Amino acid sequence: MNDAAPDLAPRAPDTRLDGMIKLAVMAVGGQGGGVLTNWIEDLARAEGYACQATSVAGVAQRTGATIYYVEMVPEADGHAPVFSLAPAAGDVDILIAAEMMEAGRAILRGFVTPDRTTLVASTHRALAVSEKTVPGDGIATAEEVRAAAEVAARRVIFANMERLAVAQGSVISASLFGALAGSGALPFARASFEQAIRRGGRGVEPSLRAFAEGFDAARGRAPEASGGEDAAVDGPPLGPQDLRATWDALERRARALPEPVVPMALAGLRKLVDFQDADYGTEYLVRLDALRQRDRSDKGFEFTREAAKHVANAMAYDDVIRVAGLKTRRDRFARIRDEMGAGETTLMHVTEFMHPRAEEIAGMLPAGLGARVTASRRAMRLLDRLFNRGRRLRTDGLRGFVMLYIVAGLRGWRRRSHRHAQEQAHLSAWLDTALGHLDTDYTLAVEILRCRRLIKGYSDTHARGLSKFDRVLGGAAQVAGRADAAQWVARLREAALADEEGTALDGALRTIDSFTTDTKNREERK
Repeated sequence: MNDAAPDLAPRAPDTRLDGMIKLAVMAVGGQGGGVLTNWIEDLARAEGYACQATSVAGVAQRTGATIYYVEMVPEADGHAPVFSLAPAAGDVDILIAAEMMEAGRAILRGFVTPDRTTLVASTHRALAVSEKTVPGDGIATAEEVRAAAEVAARRVIFANMERLAVAQGSVISASLFGALAGSGALPFARASFEQAIRRGGRGVEPSLRAFAEGFDAARGRAPEASGGEDAAVDGPPLGPQDLRATWDALERRARALPEPVVPMALAGLRKLVDFQDADYGTEYLVRLDALRQRDRSDKGFEFTREAAKHVANAMAYDDVIRVAGLKTRRDRFARIRDEMGAGETTLMHVTEFMHPRAEEIAGMLPAGLGARVTASRRAMRLLDRLFNRGRRLRTDGLRGFVMLYIVAGLRGWRRRSHRHAQEQAHLSAWLDTALGHLDTDYTLAVEILRCRRLIKGYSDTHARGLSKFDRVLGGAAQVAGRADAAQWVARLREAALADEEGTALDGALRTIDSFTTDTKNREERK
């Protein structure tokens, strides 16, 4: 038995902990979270602080952020502080989020608290895998995060740190470091922060410029850089005089449509002339005019306005020719070079991954031959064996580029292909279905037009969308005649867009089956 009595007397608090600063950085791959943490650690040590930095990696680039954690305390002679290895809920002084949803994750995990935490976050979005895989619009709203942050944090600093950094030829870690300095949350002078960047020795000048932008943004002195998604992309058409005259005639024809239809009709016309040619644009306007004649002015020509959008998308389908054309455009290479930060003298390799299915190859054949090949299992198995495998093609070299450029040049052939015949037949059937309800249920006809957004993309993505479209229109046929038919079609469409597997759509269709079956049984009993 141990006779030594335990020391239960209260201990005085360790005054050395009064200066402890706890800082967490939440970032994903490519955002320079490690660089930012190294700068912070170097800054603290240079200012006479004992410091420790740790990191806990996420599962993958966009399924979990890496959490970098820094603790620092003024050095005391003869006393070595004991630091924590990871942040704890309610115990973080400064939280830096390299993207808006990472700020939301930090709030949910309790790292941001109103009694102590300064939150520095970038307002831009780097979409999560879960947002990208939703067939419809899966982008989470950032406004909810912003509202939560105003309540959860002691102080909030928001700015588009990504845009500020890119405008200076740097990366977001530098502008976030500047915002941290501008926040005043660390007891160090601005010059000390800048010296930490200089000691890093890489990309010093662009990093210092981005640092200055972030610093000013935190102090409320710098407007966010303009451009990016807000920049206008449509200018006056360029080209030979005769083609410009043809375009002007088409534009005048589009502007002659009812006023609510004109903006969407002009956008659709531009898209289709770019996709094919002026004759294809004329075909589009002829379709719209025919629909306009069936439409109603007291409804604000809503049917024709929706058709202007969805018919254009249906006519500009993704085939092998279009994909090849998009991959060989000059502006695409300029965009890639800009995104990679490559200079004019920098060598850059661009590798395309191609995986054509038998259906894409058969679609390029003449309409009659393609239909026969598609109907033959043996022929499709042969095409699948010959072509259905992944290929990597270097388009930064002459051979790979020329191959795709030749395929892109086949768009004059497109209108004689089997794929075009298929798309035209599907387009006509879809419009006929919508028009069939126009006089009896105008809202239902509009909702059927909107269902076209289910069909998008290329290859397997297109096939899945087409399958969902057919199932939704099958459900529309079941509810036609009901007072709430349009609402049910809208629900089916949103359910189809909710998940890639179609689980939500299955449930919605089962619900329709249940009440339509009950109605049929009651009628039979009568």
